[in-house]
Amino acid sequence: MKVLDRKLFRVLWTIKGQVIAIAMVIASGIATLVMSLSTIEALEETSAAYYERYRFADVFAQVKRAPEKLTAQIRDIPGVQTIQTRITRYTTVDVTGFSEPVIGLLSSVPEDRQPNLNQLVLRKGSWLSSQATDEVIINEPFAEAHGLAIDDVISLILNGRKKPFRIKAIALSPEHIYSLGPGMLLPDDQRFAVMWMGRKAMASAFDLESAFNDLTLTVEHQASINPILDQLDVLLAPFGGISAIERKDQISNWFVMNEIAQQKTMATILPSIFLAVSVFLTHMILSRLIATERTEIGLLKAFGYSQLQVSWHYLKMVVVICLLGITLGSLLGLMLGRYNTQMYADLFRFPLLVYQPGMQSFLLGGLISVAGALAGAMGAVSKVVQLPPAVAMSPPAPPNYQHGLFSKSWVTQWLDQPTRIAFRQIGRWPLRSFLTSTGMAFSMGLIVMTLQWNDSLGLLAQVNFFEAQKQDLMVGLAEPKKLRALHDLEHLPGVMRAEPVRYISADLRSEHRSHRGSITAMAADNQLQSIYDDAARQSVPVPDEGLILAERLAEKLQVSKGDLVRIDVLEGRRPSLLIPVVDTVETYLGMAAYANLTAMNRLLMDGELFQFANLKTDSLQAADLFYALKNTPMVSSVMVKQAALDAFNETLVEHLMVFITMFIVLAGMVAFGVTYNSTRIALSERGRELATLRVLGFTHGETSYVLLGEVTLLILLGLLLGSLVGWGLVWSMAAAFDTELFRVPLVISEATIAWSMIIVLLAAMLSFTLISGRVRRLDLIKVLKTRE
Repeated sequence: MKVLDRKLFRVLWTIKGQVIAIAMVIASGIATLVMSLSTIEALEETSAAYYERYRFADVFAQVKRAPEKLTAQIRDIPGVQTIQTRITRYTTVDVTGFSEPVIGLLSSVPEDRQPNLNQLVLRKGSWLSSQATDEVIINEPFAEAHGLAIDDVISLILNGRKKPFRIKAIALSPEHIYSLGPGMLLPDDQRFAVMWMGRKAMASAFDLESAFNDLTLTVEHQASINPILDQLDVLLAPFGGISAIERKDQISNWFVMNEIAQQKTMATILPSIFLAVSVFLTHMILSRLIATERTEIGLLKAFGYSQLQVSWHYLKMVVVICLLGITLGSLLGLMLGRYNTQMYADLFRFPLLVYQPGMQSFLLGGLISVAGALAGAMGAVSKVVQLPPAVAMSPPAPPNYQHGLFSKSWVTQWLDQPTRIAFRQIGRWPLRSFLTSTGMAFSMGLIVMTLQWNDSLGLLAQVNFFEAQKQDLMVGLAEPKKLRALHDLEHLPGVMRAEPVRYISADLRSEHRSHRGSITAMAADNQLQSIYDDAARQSVPVPDEGLILAERLAEKLQVSKGDLVRIDVLEGRRPSLLIPVVDTVETYLGMAAYANLTAMNRLLMDGELFQFANLKTDSLQAADLFYALKNTPMVSSVMVKQAALDAFNETLVEHLMVFITMFIVLAGMVAFGVTYNSTRIALSERGRELATLRVLGFTHGETSYVLLGEVTLLILLGLLLGSLVGWGLVWSMAAAFDTELFRVPLVISEATIAWSMIIVLLAAMLSFTLISGRVRRLDLIKVLKTRE
């Protein structure tokens, strides 16, 4: 081994604490990038493999009732590959021991085999018997939520008749990865079931022999899908068809792909922030570290080593530290990525998991870290290696010591001598002090950004579940009913108030821009569910005429108050309407459009109809009400607000806590690395000064206070700056997560700021504990003999 290489490893071992601390800073950025990119890659590959293996359809369409012979015409559409017709219906499920109503989505399958498309993953049990009419397959999440097993019996209401069914199998489906019931914001496995029944049994129960009401198909590899959708709509329109949709708009797949898209946003924003911070801090730390090697660099040049050899020697030291950080970060990122992916796999119930991270994330993170660290080191090395050996071996010119404003001010008389020394040191090196505080500010900012998710989701839940909605239940009907049916709901046990709502499926268009969604039509005197401006935190009256749009939807369509929006209704007679925009409101969830129920019914010309009702109920009569709803044939769905809130907390908040923990650990590593290195380098630079103070009679505590007090003041300044940095990072995250699904409210609570400060201070205290031991162990004679 060459002499310089032996020196390199000897120096690295001597400063092993600083090496580890710098590596931790680099590792935090690498781990964030590897975790995010490997999770995205795994989710994309897993979902693609799942879809391909179980033949997930490319196109989905619904009709009221269409004859089976229509499939021959559909098959003749150019580009159509495989067709699967079926029967689907919502039904009420009665589970023994569960008092609340359960809504089930029932789909038909062939009795003797798997369907051609959207095949099932049998987890337990066997396929349906060809002759049995009382067997059903249920989805695994629902079975686990209720502890159901093979051969257990559940009751279903089919076409007004209640009938027991035996569970023949428990399965998963690529079509229902994210299973949402009517009116639900999040999956609720206790109150929504996906089930499959034999085609003959369903046709008999719903009078659909030789007919279907649901269609899925796949298209040929390079076929254009839009012409297929258009021709399919033309064929299905006479039979009450709702516009066909492609896979990307299918509700379950849309949520899965949206989650992957959010992960991509996080993989762009968060790792960029962590890597930028780690590069900045590595630059700052290594610059100071190499500056302390000034005498050694001069000595090497005096022994005949060239500038290139000396520069390469120190750059190799940087590379070794970076490689240590890259290795640590890659291993940590792989571990966190695997855990994160497994968490998503459990959430989505993937029957398989593909986790094979590619090399691009490791290479990208490594190149950025090494390039940033080398750039920082080059600046420091170049300044020193260009000096003649005699100059480099001499200490730099001392600072200009003089009485400043601080030493002359009245404040100094209230401070003891060690504190004044700490303040003077900061004043002599303002730029270096500011950079140290900036490093702590970024550490705290990362923690603020992470903890703020809890504030945002807390506000989102408060606004959506308590302020905008005051109902206890939302009941959905199997078919739209006349408004007089509302009186039947009002007379159910415990119902104190009932208000009608109608969701009208439609395409909203403005020039060439369009959005497929629905119009929420409400009564003018509604009290339980309001048009709510989430930003203003106030309700908006239901307009007599016109539309109120969510601001995000108005931006997508590029319309404002007074503009006309074309509404292509996707149900009933499917009319096209021109309706003016009368106002816009800010919403955190979805992209809603609101209208007056009476006005929309008049425009649609199909009577005074509604299909959903919000209910205010007496909790003391909840059991009687649930029993009545279970046995009311016209009821197709029941959404309990408290259950939706519980699902929100379980699905999002619990997942969020894992996310918060991961990033707090990584941000804490950054905070520790900055504090430890800043303090350790300051100790190297001021060892002679601190030893002199000990000789002059200062105690161990006072000597440590001079050093640690200076860093503490810089940390306190960093905490103040960290609040501003945190706000900026939160703002950038809120802008990045402004999607069609939800917006992140820009809110930071005092508790978040306080906890962020506490976490940074704990990391600082840990580094102080390690450094204070070194101060106590200073060899006074050795240090004072060191030549200035």
